[in-house]
Amino acid sequence: MRLQAGQEAEVRVAVATLWAGPDKVRPIDAPALAPDTDIPAWISAMDAEQQVGDCVLSQLLLGERVLVEEIRPDGWARLVAVEQPAPSLDPRGYPGWLPVEQLAPLPDPDPAPPADPLVVDATTTALHATPDGPVVVAGVVIGTRLTPAGPGRRGWRPVRVPGHDRPLWARDNHLVPVPDRPPNATEVLAVAARLRDVVYIWGGVSAYGIDCSGLVHLAWRRFGVRLPRDAGDQAEATTPLPLGTEQPGDLYFFARPGRPIHHIGIVTAAARPGDDRRMLHACYTNRRVLEEPLPAERAATLVGAHRV
Repeated sequence: MRLQAGQEAEVRVAVATLWAGPDKVRPIDAPALAPDTDIPAWISAMDAEQQVGDCVLSQLLLGERVLVEEIRPDGWARLVAVEQPAPSLDPRGYPGWLPVEQLAPLPDPDPAPPADPLVVDATTTALHATPDGPVVVAGVVIGTRLTPAGPGRRGWRPVRVPGHDRPLWARDNHLVPVPDRPPNATEVLAVAARLRDVVYIWGGVSAYGIDCSGLVHLAWRRFGVRLPRDAGDQAEATTPLPLGTEQPGDLYFFARPGRPIHHIGIVTAAARPGDDRRMLHACYTNRRVLEEPLPAERAATLVGAHRV
């Protein structure tokens, strides 16, 4: 079935990049535009300035749903990423552009009761044609939600994958059930900490490259919690705390005087009089995810602490 405007679809690649427009892509972006994306190759080929180009808006993970609004003859789709809330941009989700080859139609409804979903807990993994067989989809990242497709076998689990008629196989120990309770903040912090030293990529939402609000969005997504994609919207969706009462796993927000929020970090130490505040964040300046005390210039723009 061919995709048409007005339909919902699913991402069929491990990580799809959401672009500002077809005219914004660069020659170096070819690995992220391919029918089977290679995000590690794309990131490793870019220099520091190319990694923060404003051509990238966000990224979508395998199986993520989108609403297709337009399909152009040149193979680009204008869409809304409905699983990434962005109320300041579109009440339906995050708007942007993808190559249509990176999408698959939604499957026909299954009359059987839906299986309990699984989520990838390994930082990165691959999906195979058979247990321990050839890799079919490489580069699947933590937080990716998958639907079981039958009983496991010898440490492997069959899962439904968009764009594939037959189940693919994932290592059973790379998957966990989607929790049926809200996580506590320290659990989320532990997931985010596993992404320490991941390179900073503007718009990134993967274990290969990530930005500050993408780190928060992805860490909570691992537990089935759908936070907005951008820092300003994340501030609106969370509960303000009096500064000095924050605990590990809470959020720090930053803005310059008279300007909107431009940065977010995850609190890593309880605030105590005389102590430096500390946070884990995807740092634009250092171009990586790191945990550190707030530098003086960062502390000067701290505008609040919030709790999810």
